[in-house]
Amino acid sequence: MKMTTNSQSWQGDLVLPCLNEAEALPWVLERIPAGWRALVVDNGSTDGSAEIARDHGATVVREERRGFGAACHAGLLAAEAEFVAFCDCDATLDPGMLPRVSAPVREGTADLVLARRRPTRRGAWPLHARLGNRALSRMLRRRTGVRLHDLGPLRAARREALLGLGLTDRRSGYPLQMVVRAADAGWRIDETEVDYLPRSGKSKVTGTWLGTWHAVRDMQAVLR
Repeated sequence: MKMTTNSQSWQGDLVLPCLNEAEALPWVLERIPAGWRALVVDNGSTDGSAEIARDHGATVVREERRGFGAACHAGLLAAEAEFVAFCDCDATLDPGMLPRVSAPVREGTADLVLARRRPTRRGAWPLHARLGNRALSRMLRRRTGVRLHDLGPLRAARREALLGLGLTDRRSGYPLQMVVRAADAGWRIDETEVDYLPRSGKSKVTGTWLGTWHAVRDMQAVLR
């Protein structure tokens, strides 16, 4: 992976919230396109994820407070580039899709772009996770009028604009709060399809009914 050290020489920063993703990290980091800097936010890993990230040229940010939103926001605060993207680092999403996802933002035709996940094989996206996502998409539409098929974690926007949203959720509701506040601010929100792959390692959220329920509960609190 080509890495740069001058904040003016890369297109954007890719925030990768990380909790024990040693198995997936090498593949994810090697797939990041030239022009994007990897910001791996270590959220308390005990499997050497931070060291693996550094060995592959990523910038590692420590976030002691546990929570998906806490890790994402720490990455946003550490970012320096004009454009910021977010992506899970469990190898379910290919960072090679960043140019497609970020293009509408860079070209000025959208303010926030989300990747709509398209499972590549049976079991890549468990039924309970898909049902939870579908329900939240409908609730989001009723709350904001924004029609999205997926609230996927791969997304891109401008850094200063994201900071201006004043995001406060530090748990699983962070991605939804981003969309809700962006919609309330009148942002142009779009989505584009990307492949969704079977994850590496054990899922912390969507791999179980209980994990999905906790995530949906957090997101429902955002909508309220």
